[in-house]
Amino acid sequence: MTHSNTSSNSAFSVPVSVTPLTSFEPVTTQTPKPQVRSKQALATLPALFISHGAPTLALEKSATTNALARTGQNLPKPKAIVIMSAHWVTQTLEIASNPAPQTWHDFSGFSHKLNSIEYPASGHPELAESLSDQLNKMGVINSLNPLRPLDHGVWVPLIHLYPEADIPIVQLSLPKHFDAYACYQLGSLFAELRREQILVIGSGSITHNLAALSWNAESEDPIAKEFKVWLLHQLKTDIPAALDWQQFDQVEQVHPSSEHLLPLFFALGCGQRVSVIHESMAHHSLGMDVYRFD
Repeated sequence: MTHSNTSSNSAFSVPVSVTPLTSFEPVTTQTPKPQVRSKQALATLPALFISHGAPTLALEKSATTNALARTGQNLPKPKAIVIMSAHWVTQTLEIASNPAPQTWHDFSGFSHKLNSIEYPASGHPELAESLSDQLNKMGVINSLNPLRPLDHGVWVPLIHLYPEADIPIVQLSLPKHFDAYACYQLGSLFAELRREQILVIGSGSITHNLAALSWNAESEDPIAKEFKVWLLHQLKTDIPAALDWQQFDQVEQVHPSSEHLLPLFFALGCGQRVSVIHESMAHHSLGMDVYRFD
């Protein structure tokens, strides 16, 4: 595991200062046309980071699922969702353009009931193509994937956030060479979508050490709890320190690999003011926190 705070292998360079690149314009859904002012300005949506937990979260009724349900009810209904999941890691950035993505049960060993769940949300090929074109013009290497289904990092939290499955989804992959800085930089390019009533989500886990997981434990991993407190403090007070999250002592006891935390930094790039929607632990070591970024 690297402790470097640079991203020399990223598809685009990321300055250590973590200031959004001024030469990049945020991606947008809008095309130049005469503007008709509405009587009431539409609210800017936040970006979200959701700890999606184990696949069994889809079947649960808990404080976590209640928090997700309340969030979906309280936010203005999005026109679309753009989501990065920890469960789609690729060589370079891919953008799902599947118009009707299947619900992928990308796990094993769970109940038939869990494997029978469907989340029949549509895709949004036009939005995917627009985002891809804009990123390519910026020099951000990416490609469209017209076959990608919805992995459980997408549909498990969304089944509680938007149970009607009536909001089209565009999923982004996590390039395997991206670090926190690169994810933050990419997120900054998507920030403008929040003004256009598109909900941007990073789906992963605030702590994710499956080796320490215990399904029926009432206990809570003290190192995982300490990491959550430490990282949240950095997010509120020192974003560069948060991006250098691997400086945390015993970090490999919390995140043996980085893919479940990196979607947080994608969401952070969309809005730097963090607030906690929900905080809890599950199965001893699995953080279930949900954050919003404005």
